[in-house]
Order: sequence, then structure tokens, then C-alpha cells
Amino acid sequence: MLKEEIDSLAPGRDFSRRGFVQTAVGTVGGGFAAAVLPVTAQTISTDTAGLEAGSVSMPVGDFKLPAYRAAPAGRKNLPVILVASEIFGVHEHIADVCRRFAKLGYLAIAPELFVRHGNAGAYTDIPKLISEVVSKASDAQVNADLDAAVAWAAANGGDTSKLGITGFCWGGRTTWTYAAHNTKLTAGVAWYGPVARSYHPGDKTAVERATSIKAPVLGLYGAADSGIPVETLTQLEAALKAAGHTKSEFVVYPDTPHAFHADYRPSYRKAAADDGWARCLAWFRKHGVA
Repeated sequence: MLKEEIDSLAPGRDFSRRGFVQTAVGTVGGGFAAAVLPVTAQTISTDTAGLEAGSVSMPVGDFKLPAYRAAPAGRKNLPVILVASEIFGVHEHIADVCRRFAKLGYLAIAPELFVRHGNAGAYTDIPKLISEVVSKASDAQVNADLDAAVAWAAANGGDTSKLGITGFCWGGRTTWTYAAHNTKLTAGVAWYGPVARSYHPGDKTAVERATSIKAPVLGLYGAADSGIPVETLTQLEAALKAAGHTKSEFVVYPDTPHAFHADYRPSYRKAAADDGWARCLAWFRKHGVA
């Protein structure tokens, strides 16, 4: 998974030093992660006009979990979308995805799921980021944090009977594992999330958790993603069907790499990203997250 993540940022680029720091350190979603700089010219930026948007915190036991949230200003009973980040944490791109959902009438929340283990946004060395931060975020911790985000949403204008989750790369895997965890989830959309591997030692893969997945999940993948072989998607699809689950679907885009939705990176493929976004929104509408 490391090579294609590095290549999707910038082929041949040197990530051996911490040459940048995240802008607006301490503000969730306030700047791009160091590992993704410099961002590319086609980066999409969604404004906050008509929105309530910015950093919030939510209790998880005695811990205050930071998150970025965006919602239409002054509105209540909003459908809720959890947004699970890539390995780089909640930086500007993830915040922008939240604002895109908010412009369409959703309360979107992206919790900073790595914050207990370090500042994912400050790393430029990706293998080090994964070993020192990402691999320490267990599924149990992540699921508890997402549950806390759902509880926060319910108390702050969200209608959690209409609950969706979407995520990218690591967050795409999290979409599958949270669907296996939360039986009240309405629907999910997983963007190029590994299904046959885990990051935290001892955690099960999405394939191994297939019997627990009840909500409909749409998987959006690239056929040229060397870290997620198409045969692993076939394995998950077969495992879901064997468990009697026929509500999930997969879309695999030909000749398309990892991170094709990431408009701030060289891996961005506009046609696939636009089609995937339209399918994502249609999926949530179809399954009652609207």
C-alpha cells in the first residue's frame, strides 16, 4: 500500500524529511497535510457561505475528540454523513468534502481519528506516518470515536436515523469496518479502501468482517490501483453474498489509480471522481440518507 500512496502524491518525490508543517496547526481541517504539499492546480475549494463550518470537539469518555463539521446554517434534523480521512488526517481536502456535503443539506463530520497517536498532518515520511501514527489507531478506537461523532450529531442538529459514512483510502477501509460495527448505519460509500488488509495489528479485514455488514455499501475503486487488487474486491463481494448480503455494490473504473478522487494530488482523475461523486450522492438518496 505504501508505494501506490507515495506515487499517487507525486511519482519520484522525496518524502525523507519533514520539510513542511501543516498550516493553521491546531485547527482541524485548517490547511493541507505536509505530505501532500505542494497541492496541484486543480484543487477544488468550497466556500462556507450559508454554512456553519469549523472545528468542534466531542467527548469520548474523558477525552475531547477534535473534528471538523459543516452544516447548513440555522437548520435542524439534518441527515448525517461521517467522513473518514485518508492516512493524512483531517486536512483541507477532507474539510472541503464536508463542506460539499453541507451545501447539499447534510451535517457532515470528520473526526480526527489519529490525534491520540500524533499529528498525521505534520509527517512527510509516509512509512513513518503509518508505523508511528496510523497503525496505532485500532478499529475498536476508531469505531468508538465514530460512535461519539454520531452522538454529537444527534445533540447538534442531526437526524441520526439518516446516517451515512464515506471515506477515502484508510477511511474507505474504515467505511467497511464501521458498517460491520454499527447495525444502525443507514448506508456507506467506500472510496478505494483496502478490503483484504488491516493497519493495526490484530484487526480483521473487511473480508473477514463481511458477515457483520448489514447496511448497503457502495465501493468505488480503480482498476490500476496496485495496492488493492480487483480480486480482493471479488473476495469481499463473494463473502457478502455468502452471508446473504446482496445490497452492496462495486464500481471499478478502468485504467484508474489509487486516490482518483483526491483533486489536490497528481492521482486525480476528474471523470472518475465526478462519476463517483454523483454515484455517492445517488447512493445515499436511494438508501434514505437525505
